Amino acid sequence: MVFEIAQLTIKDGEDAAFEAGAKKAVPLFQRAKGCLGMRVERSIEHPQNYTLIVEWETVEDHMVHFRNSADFQEWRALVGGTFAAPPQVHHTTVALDGF
Repeated sequence: MVFEIAQLTIKDGEDAAFEAGAKKAVPLFQRAKGCLGMRVERSIEHPQNYTLIVEWETVEDHMVHFRNSADFQEWRALVGGTFAAPPQVHHTTVALDGF
């Protein structure tokens, strides 16, 4: 299991549009090969900054299967216009889980 961590900076005044687009995109992730779940978090200190966290079975499920799909294109169509900068994306895996 891996986590896609995407740091998203949203244009001023576009937060509601981003959140609405992200909500519409939930089914795109739900049906994606290897997607185990997703959530969007918003920074308290910097409310224009969001973090998309997607749990994938493998990196390939994200980088190959999803990124090359029509659903990825739809995701970007729903939210891409709200981005103030390109997303910064990396992958993680759990090194220690204390609970």
